[in-house]
Amino acid sequence: MDSNVIVYTSQGCPYCKKVKEQLNAWGIQFDERNVSENYEYFEELQQKKIFGTPATYINGKLVLGFQEAKMKKLLNLPEDFEAPKKEEVSPSDTKAQNEEASDGIFRSVDENILSEVYDLVTIGGGPAGASAAVYAARGRLKTLVIDKAPAAGTLAITHKIANYPGVREELTGLELLQRMQEQAHDFGATFVRTPVLSVDFSDPDIKKLEVAEGTIKAKSVFIAVGAKAPSSKIKGEEEFTGRGVSYCSTCDAAFFQDRTVIVTGDNEEAVHEAEALSKFCKEVRFLIPTGTIKGEANLSTLEVKDNVKIYKKYRVKEIIGENSVEKAVVQNTQKELETWEIDGVFLYLAGMKPGTDFLKDAVARDAEGYINVDDRLQTSVAGVFAGGDARRTPIKQAVLSAADGAIAALGADAHVNKRAQLRPQYS
Repeated sequence: MDSNVIVYTSQGCPYCKKVKEQLNAWGIQFDERNVSENYEYFEELQQKKIFGTPATYINGKLVLGFQEAKMKKLLNLPEDFEAPKKEEVSPSDTKAQNEEASDGIFRSVDENILSEVYDLVTIGGGPAGASAAVYAARGRLKTLVIDKAPAAGTLAITHKIANYPGVREELTGLELLQRMQEQAHDFGATFVRTPVLSVDFSDPDIKKLEVAEGTIKAKSVFIAVGAKAPSSKIKGEEEFTGRGVSYCSTCDAAFFQDRTVIVTGDNEEAVHEAEALSKFCKEVRFLIPTGTIKGEANLSTLEVKDNVKIYKKYRVKEIIGENSVEKAVVQNTQKELETWEIDGVFLYLAGMKPGTDFLKDAVARDAEGYINVDDRLQTSVAGVFAGGDARRTPIKQAVLSAADGAIAALGADAHVNKRAQLRPQYS
C-alpha cells in the first residue's frame, strides 16, 4: 500500500483537514504543502491550473476536494477497508457530530419552527442574510434563516476570497460564508434548509412564508435570495465553475494575473468586468454575441487598452480542460468554429437575474425582477426588507451585501419594536 501522496492545503480549509484526517486514519503517509504559508507551493498549483484546495496527488493522479471513495481507489485500498475505531462516544454525541458533519448548522423544518412567530425571518443565507442574522440575533430578535441550497450561492461557489475586510488569510467563499453563519448561530439564530414556495404579506402584523412543511410566520422579513447568471447552456460551464469559469471579476481577477481570459456578454456589466480584468490579465478577449452593447456603456474604455481584443458576433460554444479551463471553442462571424487556448471564461451573457419569482406581486419589483427598496432597504410593504443581489446595485460584492444585511436587521428591529428611528449596534 506504499504510495506517493502529496496534499496541497491552505489555511482555514475545512476539507483540507478532512483529507489529512482520513489519510492519517488509514495510516497513509503524505507530504503536506500549505499554499498559504509557502508561495512556491501556491505557484505550483497555479502552474497546474488548480485554483482551490485541497488538491491531493496520489501517484500522480489528482483528487480535488474531499473524495473518500476516489482516494481509496487510487490508494488500492479494499472497498471494505475501514479506518481504525476511534474512542467510544455517547450516542447523543455521535448524533450531534453526524448532524454537524452533514448539514452544519442547518436543520430541517419541524413543528417547533412552524409554531413560532419570529421577529425576523431571512430568506437566503448568503452574506446579506447571514449578516442580517448576526445583527438581529445579537439584538435579541428571534431570528430564523431559510436557505434552500446553502452551498450554491454566488459567494459559496467563489473559490478564493482575499479582500474581505478583517480577514487576512485567503479563504474560499464557502469558508467565509460559514464563518458568518456560525457567528449568527452562536448569537442564537436558527438556520433551516428548505425552499420558500410563496409569501403572503397581506397581514400588516404577521407575514406568512409557505414552505413544503407548512407555514412559517414572522413579524418582519428580509429577502436576501441573491442573483445568479442564468444558465447559458455552454458545454463545460458547470463542470469548470470555480476552476476557470467565473461570474465575478472583482472576486476572481487577481487569480488570473498574467493569464489570458475570455469575457463574453453584451451588457454594461460585461464591459465593466472586462475593464477590471484588463488590469490583471495578460490578455482579455471580449466577445459580444449580439454585436452591440445594451444600456449606457460603450466600448471606448476597452478599445484603448492594448491587452483587450474585441470580437463582435463571436460566441463561446464549449469550454474544455482536464482539471481546469484550458481551451474554448468559439464560433466566429462566419459561424466557423475556432479553438482558443485560454485560462478562464467570465460569463455575463444575460446579466444577473435575481431569484425573486416566488414573490409574484407581494412586493414591488422592476422589470428584471429586482426588488424596489428605499434608503433603509424597506420594500413596498412595511416590515419587509430586501438587500444584497436581490436589489439593483451598481456592483456586486460580498462586503456590500453584508452591509445591506446590517441595515435591514436594524430596520427590522425598529419595525418590531415600533420605533421610528434605527438604533445602531456598537458591540
